[in-house]
Amino acid sequence: MLIKRHPNGLDRPFASEITPREVYEERRQFIARIAAGAAVGSALWEMANREAFAQGAPSGAKLAAKTNAAFSTTEKQTSFRDATNYNNFYEFGLDKSDPAENAHTLRPRPWTVAIEGEVKKPMRLDIDGLLKLAPLEERIYRLRCVEGWSMVIPWVGYSLSNLIKHVEPTGNAKYVEFTTLADRAQMPGLRSGVLDWPYVEGLRIDEAMHPLALLTVGMYGQVLPNQNGAPVRVVVPWKYGFKSPKSIVRIRFTRDQPKTAWNVSAPREYGFYSNVNPNVDHPRWSQATERRIGEDGFFKRKRDTLMFNGYNEVAPLYAGMDLKRFF
Repeated sequence: MLIKRHPNGLDRPFASEITPREVYEERRQFIARIAAGAAVGSALWEMANREAFAQGAPSGAKLAAKTNAAFSTTEKQTSFRDATNYNNFYEFGLDKSDPAENAHTLRPRPWTVAIEGEVKKPMRLDIDGLLKLAPLEERIYRLRCVEGWSMVIPWVGYSLSNLIKHVEPTGNAKYVEFTTLADRAQMPGLRSGVLDWPYVEGLRIDEAMHPLALLTVGMYGQVLPNQNGAPVRVVVPWKYGFKSPKSIVRIRFTRDQPKTAWNVSAPREYGFYSNVNPNVDHPRWSQATERRIGEDGFFKRKRDTLMFNGYNEVAPLYAGMDLKRFF
């Protein structure tokens, strides 16, 4: 029998041939996860999604997620081109085409989100940490802008409640405040001074806990394009679009209602709640109808705006409230 020996004369491997401990342990953890059979799909998906968000991953990297039909509309989806070229993201310019033209300067990796305030487990999570909290789902949501236009977009993420439960809010936590990136080196629109930067938004904690509120990392089956809020944003489909903050860097749990960007800038026009409501007009235009992007045309009739954008399951959150006063 032939026995292969190393040229150094020792019956042990070179150091370069030894699997590093951290790699070995990660492989063992992965094998344990898939051994049960039912976990095979989710484990492989998690690995694929982590790779999609890896440092230097190209724009358009694919994400693996199953469509959650219980939360999805069957309406015709807005084209990817329209959804990524007609945006409000003032950090990159005031015109709808500015974000697509200017957001290439955003560096979405590496990225961390600080979670702090009235929580038992304050922490700082990178994208890998966020991906570990819950399996990704695709949800096809309507999104209604306060300016009177709407889209239907397949978002990828998971219920924000998964993150909230993970950090364990204290009994003092009544609101959730979101702060977005404000870096003049990456965001040329910050020079405009149209708002008091950074952009801040907020939800009541029961709103943030509603399963429809989506912590979002992708759309159309791929990582979020820069102009749509990469690498992580929130989508709250029953509220006007500006209530869905993009490129989030901090989530803070508070006792008091957050001072949000648009409400501070123009309180008569932009309330804290900003639920989609055809019965409460903006001071400068009606909210009774909307224009679906991609359905343009001189003779195309506008759509009727739906209360809560059609997501009537959130109505109990506002039982007994005067929605004209708390607009």
